[in-house]
Amino acid sequence: MKMLTIACRPQRPLPIVIFLGVCCCFQSQQGEASGLLIADGGLGGVLEIKEHEVSVVINNGIAVTEVRQVFHNTEQRIVEALYTFPVPSGASVSNFSMIINGKEMVGEVVEKKRARQIYDSYKAVKRDPGLLEQVDYKTFELRIFPIPAGADQHIKITYCQQLDFDHNNATWVYPLATTTRTDINQKTTGKFALTVDVKSEIPITKMFSPSHEEDFAIASYTPNYTRASLEVQEGNLSQDVVIAFDTERPRTGVDIVTSKRSGEDGYFMMTVTAGKELEEDSAGMDYVFVMDISGSMGNDGKLTHSRNTVDSFVTSLGTEDRFEIITFNNAPQMHFGKMTVVSDESRKSAEEFLKSQRAKGGTSLRPAVTTAYKYKDGDRALNVVVLSDGMTEDKEQSELLRLISTAPSGTRVFCIGIGNDVNRPLLKQLAEGAGGLAAFVSQQDDFARQSQAFRRKLMRPVATAVRIIVNGIETSDITPEALPDLFYGAPLRLSGRYKNSGDATITIEADVMGRPISQTVQVKFPDVEETNPEIERLWAFQQVEQLMAGIRRNGESAASVARILNLCEGYSIAGEYASFIVLENDAEYSRWAIERRNATRVNRDDNARLRLQEQLLQLRDSALAQTGPAEPQAVAASEPGHQNGSQTSQTSAASPSSTLPTPTDLNWTRQSSPSVSQSFSGGSRGGGAIDPLTGLLAIGLAVAAVSNRKRRGIKLENPNRN
Repeated sequence: MKMLTIACRPQRPLPIVIFLGVCCCFQSQQGEASGLLIADGGLGGVLEIKEHEVSVVINNGIAVTEVRQVFHNTEQRIVEALYTFPVPSGASVSNFSMIINGKEMVGEVVEKKRARQIYDSYKAVKRDPGLLEQVDYKTFELRIFPIPAGADQHIKITYCQQLDFDHNNATWVYPLATTTRTDINQKTTGKFALTVDVKSEIPITKMFSPSHEEDFAIASYTPNYTRASLEVQEGNLSQDVVIAFDTERPRTGVDIVTSKRSGEDGYFMMTVTAGKELEEDSAGMDYVFVMDISGSMGNDGKLTHSRNTVDSFVTSLGTEDRFEIITFNNAPQMHFGKMTVVSDESRKSAEEFLKSQRAKGGTSLRPAVTTAYKYKDGDRALNVVVLSDGMTEDKEQSELLRLISTAPSGTRVFCIGIGNDVNRPLLKQLAEGAGGLAAFVSQQDDFARQSQAFRRKLMRPVATAVRIIVNGIETSDITPEALPDLFYGAPLRLSGRYKNSGDATITIEADVMGRPISQTVQVKFPDVEETNPEIERLWAFQQVEQLMAGIRRNGESAASVARILNLCEGYSIAGEYASFIVLENDAEYSRWAIERRNATRVNRDDNARLRLQEQLLQLRDSALAQTGPAEPQAVAASEPGHQNGSQTSQTSAASPSSTLPTPTDLNWTRQSSPSVSQSFSGGSRGGGAIDPLTGLLAIGLAVAAVSNRKRRGIKLENPNRN
């Protein structure tokens, strides 16, 4: 019989690794917790988290995280609970519910001020409201009133996200620590349980926890399904736990996940991933590392991690490269005062300079970026790498975003944020607006690995002036509006809507090394696809994020706010302009004229997740049914001296027959004449060396139709980027 592979102490990781960071530490002493819980309302008091259960399902790169908690009132009086918690970058909070009178009541999203008014009106009569609102770009607050003396309150929060990939690596973070308030009792008690189910069309070869290898039980049920689980009693959660799994990724290409109900418009999320790494250009490049040394960088060792990251970058530079280091707080400070050739001496000097830096003063990033632009030298590509938490004043943030347009030709900006307390929207917008990328690094991650992976992106922007066109199906509401360049290891991601269904022809065009290339494939859009309902919310969330970026850049407008509210209320998304409100029963929602749109959507989501959970259960049962002692023939064959003997190894149960047809490698072909429209000049910024073509292959793409996860196409164009 086959043996089920269960690992608690994994060996060294394979070269292809996906990292999932979960912020927690298991200890009995009080410390920063998984969100911070207090008894609010002016009277104080003590509340405890009796149970904290997290269930995560990652299905082909789409992660749905469900958090169930039990709050316990230790006081002999009624209290109001205030629970503050962060959410991961790119995650959309899609549901908040409470158990009221023995029944789960699903929340609805309404305009933020109105939600607060409704909540406060119920507090006056001591009814059962719950409020979940966003307080800044990374933090949410949940309020519940009343919690009776000695009573428990059960809550559930759900959020979904499309995982970030770095070539063959992806990251999922469950950020438990927060420092948003200093007056909060950070103690937690009771059980903490975490389960991560990973299902992937690409085989999973291994899963392990580098940070807590003895705390996780890991089971591989099939090559395409692995589960990691952890449970502790009466512990606090305060530092990152890293779970990793290795995958085989035999092909890259165009991946599309769709969602469509009969008779309605469909939704899709598309990922275009560059092919295998080709030989890099030997031409040298210039780098300016702009490192934040303001006082906020002293929190949680962020300056130390930034120091280590820059040091790893400098170590990886080639002899043809040149570099400079600029530190800044209130004003920029240059180390060399000029571009310096990479050598043992210059590396040593940079190391000593970095070690001498201390976190102090305010944050003024704009002068530092302006100074970095002055290092542009002729035709050499300039990469400005900013390491900062982005904690600047609102006025400077708008000035920074306007600074994007002043970047010299051939200059790209890349931003790296360290830890959880990072202004992700600002750094992401600053980098992408200047033709670069942003990365956010867990403090428990391998900084040498991260810096090497990031440098590969700087060296290999695979394609520029990207255009994706579809004929045969009408598409609309595409995000992003302007397609970025396609970097090696950083997939290009898009979301949108489509009408009707049927066959379509996708044409993908781009420039590689200044030469136009194109590829056309045939795909089919489904009329009904109910396996991935979270795609609808993720599309709406991307629309909201795009509108918020416009507000940060140009200021607030009535039209933008109205559009954001329409999306948030229509697709049940909590954000800066809308909040979740939970009321006691359906009659109370009717009294306030609040439609039960989220309740309907959650019911549909739950049905889809139940079907997926049943599939995973069948895989687990099938694997366990095949687990047992080896057959006598196998034992005899493995004995020493047996003529045909071979070493016995543990294997997981076989996967069910896949519906995935054999993918076809798609070769980019050079066009005989420059037929790509000259109006699409997304790659005119220059900056990194473009991978040269090897034969006819510039970017490997694979497109396949799958029963539950369709790989499809869309219509998109990249307008001019000035």
